[in-house]
Amino acid sequence: MTFPAGAVEQPLEPLWRGLVVYRVLTLASAVVVAGLSLDEYARPGVAVAVLVVMAGWTAATAWGYALRPLGSRPAARGEPAPRDRRGLLAVADLAVTVAVMATTPLVQTPAQLAADAPVMGSIWTPGAALACALAYGVAGGLAGAAVLSAALVAVSARLGTEVGDILLVVLTALTVGFAATVLRRSAERVRRAVAEAAAAAERERLARAVHDGVLQVLAHVKRRGTQLGGDAAELGSLAGEQEIALRTLLITGPSVADAEGRRDLAAALRGLASGRVTVAAPAHPVPLPARDVDELVAAVAAALANTALHAGSAQAWVFLEDAGDAVEISVRDDGPGIPDGRLAAAEAEGRIGVARSIRGRVADLGGTITLDTGPDRGTEWTITVTKR
Repeated sequence: MTFPAGAVEQPLEPLWRGLVVYRVLTLASAVVVAGLSLDEYARPGVAVAVLVVMAGWTAATAWGYALRPLGSRPAARGEPAPRDRRGLLAVADLAVTVAVMATTPLVQTPAQLAADAPVMGSIWTPGAALACALAYGVAGGLAGAAVLSAALVAVSARLGTEVGDILLVVLTALTVGFAATVLRRSAERVRRAVAEAAAAAERERLARAVHDGVLQVLAHVKRRGTQLGGDAAELGSLAGEQEIALRTLLITGPSVADAEGRRDLAAALRGLASGRVTVAAPAHPVPLPARDVDELVAAVAAALANTALHAGSAQAWVFLEDAGDAVEISVRDDGPGIPDGRLAAAEAEGRIGVARSIRGRVADLGGTITLDTGPDRGTEWTITVTKR
């Protein structure tokens, strides 16, 4: 099944365009109502000026809401969708609408005010609350409706006669805000499903190609190395580990970034599992910015590579703990440990693999890293990074 790109990346576009149509139609209605009773206003010229402002603002919001969203730009392939800036315009819309309503005592006569004549803007004014609902969901819709209701009561100085209009605005904004929230969540689920389906199809294609070549060669090297023994057995063991790691990657695949550019750290770390490496991570996703995930996985991979290089056949374990506001990764092995002063000596000799590949990456993320090691007690790296 295919989905239009706009329905996934910009699910609220039909509602924004519907809001523009609503503003245009209600502007026409407000102009007709004011025009029929223009001679009854205390200041007809001011009333006309307010209508002109409303028309100009309607045109500006039509351009901003539907024709060219503020701050919008096409997203590059693989890049998260740009942040929608129309919420700022919705707030400005609310301020302009309140200003239009505030002109009512200056334009209407005391008789009109006493007769409960429509305030300036009339049914054009609720559009601002609907814009806030589309931009910020239920909370934004209720906030916009509350501001318009307070302005209506302040202008008319009568709460009892305005209860019906207030309830209508509040319920409409609440409904639109709820619909906007549901559409956003549904679009995000669809986007993830489409991305996962595409990734699964690509993995399936690669799996067929790799199985006919690389995996069979690795399996053959593993069998022959075991049969030959000695150094060949060690090479066969390494080939077997790579076979397991490659099969795991083809089956699970890399974690997919969401619309905000975040990836699941737990899924990414599981891809490091092999015959000598055991990975334990929470069952639930641990989302972090994609760059942070890449750097943490690279740091862990560097620690595991250091274990394979210096500890031979040692077993290694990777533990991920989600502490809510931070993540902690522990990389342990049962090797001989690192002698005192060995890392400092290696760095002095210009061998900066540990300093740059592990500590440097963690430092760039603003995290901390500790090392617990010693002769005959293995090595444990503990990485802690605050979530962003």
